[in-house]
Amino acid sequence: MNKSFITNLLASICVAAGFMFDQPVVLSVGLFALSGAVTNLLAIHMLFEKVPFLYGSGVIALKFESFKVAIRNLILTEFFSEQKINNLLNKAQPNIDFEPIISHVDLNPAFDNLLEVIEQSQFGSMLGMFGGTAAIEPMREKFIEKMQLSLAQISQTEDFKALVTQTLSQGNSAKGLHSTVLKLVDERLDELTPKMVKEIIQTMIREHLGWLVVWGGVFGGLFGLLAGVL
Repeated sequence: MNKSFITNLLASICVAAGFMFDQPVVLSVGLFALSGAVTNLLAIHMLFEKVPFLYGSGVIALKFESFKVAIRNLILTEFFSEQKINNLLNKAQPNIDFEPIISHVDLNPAFDNLLEVIEQSQFGSMLGMFGGTAAIEPMREKFIEKMQLSLAQISQTEDFKALVTQTLSQGNSAKGLHSTVLKLVDERLDELTPKMVKEIIQTMIREHLGWLVVWGGVFGGLFGLLAGVL
């Protein structure tokens, strides 16, 4: 239902009826209602479209860059400011399951490093009496199994989770995320054209602006009634 069309139609009917049946009050109501509705309808049209000889019309297109800056500031200030991101990371309780990661980590280098440390220590010569590092090679699989189990248990402790949360909430993480969001927002805004901005805003508020025409007609009609009676 086109509220603007219906309002103007009713006002026009009042004008026609008042003129045809010589009813000054009805004619006054119709004229005032029509003037109020048409004026508001023209104002809405001027908001989105450039009208020749009417200064200030087409404000959406004229203020295109200002709208882009306003949209950018709104997104970055209200939703993705560095402080808000930092607060979000501080409140976040990461529920990351590290076990699948740990189970796929190659812990052989850890065992090799352990052997190297033993060889270079005061126990190296003693170990040589029993066949050197080859004597403890059979312990590799058991060592890896125990290490994976220990790491998995550590990853489930509250201290470890708190450490992860603290690491994520560091300023560098927040700055990095903020920079990423900033880049994405700027890239998206660069794709906008005056026509796209006009259509976005027009779609959001056209339905509500239609009531301006209705109420313009209603109040115009009331003033017309008052003028006709007096």
